Amino acid sequence: MTTQKIVKPSAESIASSARAAQKGGLPPVHLWNPPHCGHIDMRIARDGTWFYMGTPIGRPELVRLFSTILRKDGDDYVLVTPVEKVGITVDDAPFVAVDFNKRSDGLAFETNVGDRMIAGPDHPIRVERDAETGEPSPYVLVRANLEALIDRKSFYRLVDLGEHAEHEGEQWFGVRSQGVFFPIIPSAELD
Repeated sequence: MTTQKIVKPSAESIASSARAAQKGGLPPVHLWNPPHCGHIDMRIARDGTWFYMGTPIGRPELVRLFSTILRKDGDDYVLVTPVEKVGITVDDAPFVAVDFNKRSDGLAFETNVGDRMIAGPDHPIRVERDAETGEPSPYVLVRANLEALIDRKSFYRLVDLGEHAEHEGEQWFGVRSQGVFFPIIPSAELD
């Protein structure tokens, strides 16, 4: 009878597997279905800082590598390689949209980990408002159920580009990109 040694996943083993799976571009994490190996002590804070065992990960290239193997399964965030899948904690959204440019083809966003996308049908913008304070939390879809929280300075710039338009039978204030109107707040609620 042989016994198999159970290896607890670590950030180092996941990074090694992710590097081996990289072949230019984003890895096909949606095609991988390895066994779930538990949860590791990795957390993405609301400001986009990645932590491992309570310590910020200071190497941007390592954060970028982990970001390429991140997937959302239901309500859970996991890092996935061809051989293992581990759960991590995400405080809000896994990415932060740190800048955008208004271009002729739409609003082009960039995240803290270097992802780029143009808001539109494939990358919608949505705004959630805190039920008690009314404080907005704006997001843009980066890829496959993974969103970026739009940082405050970028959101203020978006508001400067805003317009009023009809949305679901009511007047709303929002922004437009690639011909799509993204509502921010009902016009009646603006002073």
